Amino acid sequence: MGLVETDELRELREVLRRFLTEHAPVAEARRLMATRDGLDRGLWRRMAGELGLQGLAVPEEHGGSGFGARELAVVFEEMGRVLFCGPFLATVGLALPAAEAALATAASGEAADVLAGIADGSTVATLAWTEDDRWDAPPATSSENGVLTGTKTYVLDGHTADVVLVTARRDGATALFAVDGDAPGLTRTPLPTLDQTRKLARLDFDSVPARLLTESGDAALARARDVAAALLAAEQVGGAERGLEMTVEYVKVRKQFGRAIGSFQAVKHRCADMFVQVESARSAMLNAVDAADNAPEELPTAAALAKAFCSDAYFHVTAETIQLHGGIGFTWEHDAHLYFKRARASQELFGPPADHRRRLAGLVGITGAATA
Repeated sequence: MGLVETDELRELREVLRRFLTEHAPVAEARRLMATRDGLDRGLWRRMAGELGLQGLAVPEEHGGSGFGARELAVVFEEMGRVLFCGPFLATVGLALPAAEAALATAASGEAADVLAGIADGSTVATLAWTEDDRWDAPPATSSENGVLTGTKTYVLDGHTADVVLVTARRDGATALFAVDGDAPGLTRTPLPTLDQTRKLARLDFDSVPARLLTESGDAALARARDVAAALLAAEQVGGAERGLEMTVEYVKVRKQFGRAIGSFQAVKHRCADMFVQVESARSAMLNAVDAADNAPEELPTAAALAKAFCSDAYFHVTAETIQLHGGIGFTWEHDAHLYFKRARASQELFGPPADHRRRLAGLVGITGAATA
């Protein structure tokens, strides 16, 4: 049933599209991407207060609406269409599922405060686990006597987050901790990025005080990464769909040899291929978000498939968008390059497609399969 768009989901989509078109269009993404933070705090609070977006999937007992990944997928699709510039993926895609998993496995309720802050819009959160420029490296960051020492890289919105969830070694195992963004000893350095609408940071921990969320850090991280991959796939579908729309609109009005270029068979074929890519990506994404809600044992496989396929589909569609727009597609003034950069950067986020195909092959028991 998660593959079907209900009346409620369609209504959510319509409300979101109107809101984002008015308050967070691509022009706003251009403005914010030129700033250090890439965040409009006023809009962030409105998203929580007026629409309840940050708390959409937070359990009701922690101040949220209690919905799931299927509803969030609609949000991410619509944000992908406008290249939303803000910490929604970091906070809702990564930190939220990590905190939920931590709360389910911990004796204390420290993670409940994180969930409540996300739900009411008062907390921008993120998850920091990448080290040595690798998405799959075990944590070398250490915890001793309640303080953290080490370095994390490629942290989504790490330089603006109010709370950072951090994986670290504790008693020989991986645990998950919460660190305040302004904690003493924490140095946060923004990183240059290909996609300027998505901010990344390096975090250096020098005896930084931290609160233990759960000793089952590996389980919390695994859940967060799979959910985030499924939701990133939804964002990629939204961006690819918008790229296709832009292209179809353009080839209908751009004339060459006295006729619209969209009337040429070669152009029709390329647009048709783009459509197939978008719809195939949508199917892979919907399978992943349905697994996140209803079949957690299938989520690792579904998420790996969605991340690999949707990443390549988005890149293919945006590359064709630029090509079919001709010379104007290469200009700074046109939005095509922004979607292309988002697509290329998203390919590498959480690991490139080849890594996820390799993981998928291992999960289904295939060895020696090509992954390129």
